[in-house]
Amino acid sequence: MLFIEYPKCSTCRKALKYLKDNNKEVTVRNIVEATPTKEELIAWIDKSGLEPKKFFNTCGKVYKELGLKDKVSLMSKEEIAEMLSKDGMLIKRPILVSNDVVLVGFKEESYSKVK
Repeated sequence: MLFIEYPKCSTCRKALKYLKDNNKEVTVRNIVEATPTKEELIAWIDKSGLEPKKFFNTCGKVYKELGLKDKVSLMSKEEIAEMLSKDGMLIKRPILVSNDVVLVGFKEESYSKVK
């Protein structure tokens, strides 16, 4: 499994601890140092079943500075993926990618079901 995180994020640390405590093997990737590509994001959006806008870190400074709240609903999946691929801080985290599912954010209940 691939675990995409921002190391300073407390939610990411909590999620990673949960995975390790439950003996889940993951490859850890820093969302800023190795920002997901547009192609990865499109694939993950499709696999997650979520609306593309759910991949935005709506609490983040960059999201607010760019005034994206009113713009996101008018953007296509490709436009969203392109924008997210330019700045890892725009992406909601953590992201857990397994063979079966893509999870955005951390909910223990959802993580417990991942194989």
